[in-house]
Amino acid sequence: MKRFLVKLVLGSFLWPFAQVLSRLLVCLSATPQLLYRLSHSDVIAQLCGRNLFRAPWASDVRLEGKTVLITGANTGIGKEAAADLATRGAKVIMACRDMEKAQVAIKEVKDRSLNENVVCMKLDLADTKSIREFAQAINEGESKLNILINNAGVMVCPYSKTADGFEMQIGVNHMGHFLLTYLLLDLLKRSSPARIVTVSSMAHSWGSINLDDINSERAYDKNKAYAQSKLANVLFTRSLAKRLQGTGVTAYSLHPGVVQTDLWRHLNGPQRFVMKIVSPFTKTSAQGARTTIYCAVEPALDQESGGYYSDCAAANCSAAGKDDELAQKLWELSCRMLNITWD
Repeated sequence: MKRFLVKLVLGSFLWPFAQVLSRLLVCLSATPQLLYRLSHSDVIAQLCGRNLFRAPWASDVRLEGKTVLITGANTGIGKEAAADLATRGAKVIMACRDMEKAQVAIKEVKDRSLNENVVCMKLDLADTKSIREFAQAINEGESKLNILINNAGVMVCPYSKTADGFEMQIGVNHMGHFLLTYLLLDLLKRSSPARIVTVSSMAHSWGSINLDDINSERAYDKNKAYAQSKLANVLFTRSLAKRLQGTGVTAYSLHPGVVQTDLWRHLNGPQRFVMKIVSPFTKTSAQGARTTIYCAVEPALDQESGGYYSDCAAANCSAAGKDDELAQKLWELSCRMLNITWD
């Protein structure tokens, strides 16, 4: 677990140190040539995973008349995305498992956005019965769905199973969203142009898909199981985009950054201490939600689909994340496990 945290934090957040160094260099010798070289430095770009001199992404895109559905919207980056998209004028459906927390969150979202067209609905992604009931309610109650954000997730939790017997992390993070997307796809197609945004993680880079034991029944490592579920998100998006060509529906996966959210609740004492030490270099929920919002509304992405994004820009995923044969096998396995036909 320690190695996992080090990889996750350093992989995303070497950038503050490079940022300090670059600013010191600018102060020491602020010549146009130096500024140009720093802003175009491949070394800095690789270390930081971003262009330090690029202005933060911002957009004034409006969403009046659009309907957005966000899973796991009662906390963290899901709630921040809900508030932002509601501020843009969209009708926002907050799909949440904990309705008590959802009621608190929806009041905050309405107050911040000054938009009363925000609703919360019960959805438990660890139970396919709940997913089917939720999807039926959406299909019967909504005339359109323009943006689906598959945001909810669990992270490095102790071994447990969903109501349908799936290992919890692959069950919620992948299977639950796979089924939900399948059940809402016709509505999305009728609402095109539409987008499907799935929150993954750079942890996918250290993951592999164990097709023979995807539920980790032979052996369970919570870190490997999490990385597997996040790789599944990337592969799902890649396969989905190919199947949706020509429909007007596009798909995107993303790394939000290392964000201070409730997902860290399963860490033990020493691990929480480590996260407290590195917390100055992590993102707030609002910062972590930016790439989700970018993938949901950025006009430049209209002609893109299937890609992986980080810090509001296209990013490289792992070699496994580009493995079309693996993606197809995972797709077929997911369909069999969920007892659905989705060619």
